[in-house]
Parts: sequence; C-alpha cells; structure tokens
Amino acid sequence: MIQLTNVSCWHGRAQVVHQVSLHIKRGEHVALIGGNGSGKSTLMRSMLGLHPSFSGQILLDGKEANTNKDWFMRRRCVAYMPQRQATGQFPLLLRELLASSQQIEAAQVAAERLGVWQLADRPLHTLSGGQLQRAFLARAMGMLAGEANVFLADEPTAALDFSGQAEIVTVLSELSATLLVITHDRAMVARCGRALEMAGGCLREVAT
Repeated sequence: MIQLTNVSCWHGRAQVVHQVSLHIKRGEHVALIGGNGSGKSTLMRSMLGLHPSFSGQILLDGKEANTNKDWFMRRRCVAYMPQRQATGQFPLLLRELLASSQQIEAAQVAAERLGVWQLADRPLHTLSGGQLQRAFLARAMGMLAGEANVFLADEPTAALDFSGQAEIVTVLSELSATLLVITHDRAMVARCGRALEMAGGCLREVAT
C-alpha cells in the first residue's frame, strides 16, 4: 500500500531525510516516532506532494505520482491530518471543512462522535486547538468513507488533554484503513502494529 525506496528530502541545500526505504502493507497501522526536526513531517509531506524537493520513489497503492495532476488525484485518495491545522484566509466554517471531504454524511457522523458537530456553524479560527484537531479528524474520516484508503496523520493527539488523547487513540486504532501516524503519544504507539523511529533523517524499526 505504501512503499518508499531510497527517498531523500531537502530544505534548500540542507538534506533532512537520507535514503529512507519502507513498506507498509494494506490495512497496517504504523507509528512514526522521533525527535523534533528528525525529518518525520517532511517525509510525510513528500508522500503527499506537499514537499516537492525529494528524490527516490514513492508509491501509494502501487501508483507513483509524477505530475501536479497526479498529486492532486492522490490527495483525494489519501486522508491527511496535518500537525498545524490551517483555518484559511477567509472565514471557513466547520461545516464547510467537513463538506470538503466529499462525504459530508460520514464526516458529520464522525464529528458527532468526536463532539464537535454542535460547532458546525462556527468559523475555524474561533475553535480551540483541541476542537480543530477533532474537526480535521472528522474530515479525514469522511474521506475514508469515500475514495481514500490511506490515512496519514501528524501528531493527531498533540492539542488534547489526557481523556481526549485516549479517545482519539481509540478512534484511530479502530480504522480499517492503512494508517501512518507521526506521534509522541506512547498509547498511540502501543496500539499500532509497528513502530518506526527517525533520527537525523534516517529511519529504523523499533519494538512497540
């Protein structure tokens, strides 16, 4: 489902990811851990076409993206939860964010479960960090009810209290989709089948 072969990434002239290769099978849940600045988010953004300065091969569901059109189509098939949620330059309502999943009914069900549907008519910039996390997770779950079969999540529990973290860990662990999650949450790591660690832009597998 996810296959990276000798992937390296740069920020300007600085190489931040070094010859990373990995294979994640369909339906597998994998945690990606490591310190800040180790290259985790850059690697994930490269998989989405959001960080174009990379070399090597990235395959999602056996398909390689080579053009901007390919990347656009890929983003419809991959649900993504960023570490820093953008609220938009114009007042974007939570309801409108969920509608962008193209599966509004499924996204609404997820928002109800996550306790944010009552905020549907609130602009995103008025929400707390935890509410934003839940809103973007609901959108991703809507996408998974449609074309998407891969979920890439970057620190999905970071803005939540302990009970909120436990709730999100449970929701993510129940997903049947292929999951790659960047996390510092030990409970999230424990619920994944595998754990990978990045340090200095290099990748290794570790025990969960």
